[in-house]
Amino acid sequence: MSDELEEFLRTVLPRQAVADHAVLNGDPEKRSETYSHNDPVTVFGAVWSASGWDSVSDVFRQLSAAWSSGNIDFELLAAGVSGDLSYTVGYEHTRASQIGGQEIRFRLRVTHVYRREDGEWKIVHRHANG
Repeated sequence: MSDELEEFLRTVLPRQAVADHAVLNGDPEKRSETYSHNDPVTVFGAVWSASGWDSVSDVFRQLSAAWSSGNIDFELLAAGVSGDLSYTVGYEHTRASQIGGQEIRFRLRVTHVYRREDGEWKIVHRHANG
């Protein structure tokens, strides 16, 4: 593994874990901080999809309002860095409760594409499905 890839993963994965935990516990802001606010930015989700920052941020607010007591463990399968673009591919193992409901567990296949903006990696695309 190259030093550049190691640094990317060391920077991105812990920050993303905090954001994923927060969004499943009512806080969409931490996830919003991990995404680019500059178009193009897209989410092709298992439930919701969006294009453009305003729509993507709405998805995060809806997601955080729908879940509580949640956690995501990310299983990395592949990653790469090339200049100011990078990606991760893996599985999200999720445990969460829908508001007013019982706890459920599910696994999503997830691909993230990142763009370096002002020296910081930001997600510009997410694709997740079951």
